[in-house]
Amino acid sequence: MSYQDHIRQVGALIESKAGPWSGISAEAVARMRLQNRFQTGLDIARYTAAIMRADMAAYDADPSQYTQSLGCWHGFIGQQKMISIKKHFGTTKGRYLYLSGWMIAALRSDFGPLPDQSMHEKTSVPALIEELYTFLRQADARELGMLFRDLDAARAAGDDVAAAKAQNAIDNHQTHVVPIIADIDAGFGNAEATYLLARKMIEAGACALQIENQVSDEKQCGHQDGKVTVPHEDFLAKVRACRYAFLELGVEDGIIVTRTDSLGAGLTKQIAVSNAPGDLGDQYNSFLDCEEISADQLSNGDVIINRDGKLLRPKRLPSNLFQFRAGTGEDRCVLDSITSLQNGADLLWIETEKPHVEQIAGMMDRIRAVIPDAKLVYNNSPSFNWTLNFRQQVFDAWSAEGKDVSAYDRARLMSVDYDATPLGAEADERIRTFQSDGAKRAGIFHHLITLPTYHTAALSTDNLAREYFGSQGMLGYVKAVQREEIRQGIACVKHQNMSGSDIGDDHKEYFAGEAALKAGGAHNTMNQFGEAA
Repeated sequence: MSYQDHIRQVGALIESKAGPWSGISAEAVARMRLQNRFQTGLDIARYTAAIMRADMAAYDADPSQYTQSLGCWHGFIGQQKMISIKKHFGTTKGRYLYLSGWMIAALRSDFGPLPDQSMHEKTSVPALIEELYTFLRQADARELGMLFRDLDAARAAGDDVAAAKAQNAIDNHQTHVVPIIADIDAGFGNAEATYLLARKMIEAGACALQIENQVSDEKQCGHQDGKVTVPHEDFLAKVRACRYAFLELGVEDGIIVTRTDSLGAGLTKQIAVSNAPGDLGDQYNSFLDCEEISADQLSNGDVIINRDGKLLRPKRLPSNLFQFRAGTGEDRCVLDSITSLQNGADLLWIETEKPHVEQIAGMMDRIRAVIPDAKLVYNNSPSFNWTLNFRQQVFDAWSAEGKDVSAYDRARLMSVDYDATPLGAEADERIRTFQSDGAKRAGIFHHLITLPTYHTAALSTDNLAREYFGSQGMLGYVKAVQREEIRQGIACVKHQNMSGSDIGDDHKEYFAGEAALKAGGAHNTMNQFGEAA
C-alpha cells in the first residue's frame, strides 16, 4: 500500500468516528504505520523466510548469487551493519544476520562470559533475536522519518519535483529487516526442549534455525576438541521438532540448517539402535572402532555388536563414550548430510578444521551425487588462521607444481616477512575470492563469519584505549573516531538521532501539536555535525 493510500484509508476511518477523533492526523498515522511495518516477530519470520527461499532459488540458477552474513551480538551492532550495507551498496539483497551461540555464551549470559558449551540460558537466544529486530525496525523508522522531513521541506518550499521524489523514496523504501540464521546449538535438551526453544525463536522473528548433531548436555564449540555426536535418529527427532514449530506458527517455508560436526568428532555417547543390516543405525555403528572377539573373550559389562555373524566389541573409554575409527570423519559427514536432507533439512553446515575449497567440494560432490541441489551454509570462522592456512595451501600447490619454494619456510609463513612476497600476494587473492570460489565449486549458498564483531569491538577498543590513555589524550578519540565518522558519513555520529530523538520529536508534535517541547531545536549540539569535511 502506498503512502497516499495509507493516508486515504486512515482519513476515512477518522472521518467515520466524527468529532472525537478530529485531533488525529491521518498523515501522521500513515507515517507511524509505515515506520512500524512489522508488528510481530511472526510477521518478520514469514517475510524473511520468503526472501531466503527466493535467494536459494536464485543461487540454484546461478552460483554467483550466494549470500553473506556477519555474526552480531547486540541489536545496535546488527543495526549499524545493515545501515552500512544500505549506504555502501544501496540494497540489503543477499545480506543476512547471523546469531551465534558462541557470542551469546561469551557476551550475553547472566552467568557472565562462558565457553560455547550450551551453558547459557536458552531464553537468551530468542531475546537476542527480538533485540536485533527491534533495532532493525528502529533503523527503518529513523530512515523513513528523515524522508518525511524531506517531503515536508519540499512542500514548504513549494518544490513539487522534490516532493514527488521524496514520496517516491517513501513508497519504495527498502527495509533493514533481513533474514537471521539463528543458532539453536544442539537443542538445549531433548526433542521437546528443542521444539519449545524453536517456537520462541520463531516467534521472535527467526526464519532459519541452525541445529547441530552433537550431544546437547556436553556440546562443544565446533572448533574445540572433545566433540561427541548422536545417532541419526536422535538428531532427526530434533529436526522434526523444529519443523513442527515452524508449521504450528504458520511459517510454512521456514528454513532448517542441519550442521554436522562429524569431521572433528571422534566420539559418540551411545550405540545406535539397528533393526536390520544396512539400516541407518547399522551404518552409524559401522564407523565405531571395534575389535572382533569370541564368546569366551567377553568381560563383565562388555557391550557387544553382532554384525554379519561376528561379535564386535566397540572401544569404550573411561568416560563411557564410544570411539569412532580414525579417518572416518568425511564419510560420516557425507552420511549425516544426505540423511538430514532426506529427512526435512533445507541447508547443510559442515564444520571443517580449515578453510579449503577442495576439501569442502570433495564432500559436497558426494552429497550432490545423491541430492543434486544440496547447498551449504559455511562458517568462515575466526578460529581459522586464514593467513597461515592459505599461505601453506599456496606453498603446497607450488611445491606440487615443481616451483622453487626455497625462499619460504613453511612453518613460519605467518611472518610479516612474507607479506610483500609473491606467495603472500597469491594467498591473499585466494582469501579474497574464497567465497565466490566456494559458492561456485563447493555448493556454498551462504557464507558467514560467526563472531567478527566480537573481534572488531576488541580491536577498536584496544586502539582507542592506547591513544586516549596515552600521549594523544582527546586527540586519540577525535582523530581516530569522530573525525572519521564525520568524513565517512557514519550515521551514528549524530548519536541523538540514532537513538530515536527525532522520532520522539515527531511523536510529540503528533500528540501535542504546537505545544510540543522538542529536543531537536537550534541549540541541540548534534547540529554541529554537518556534511563531511
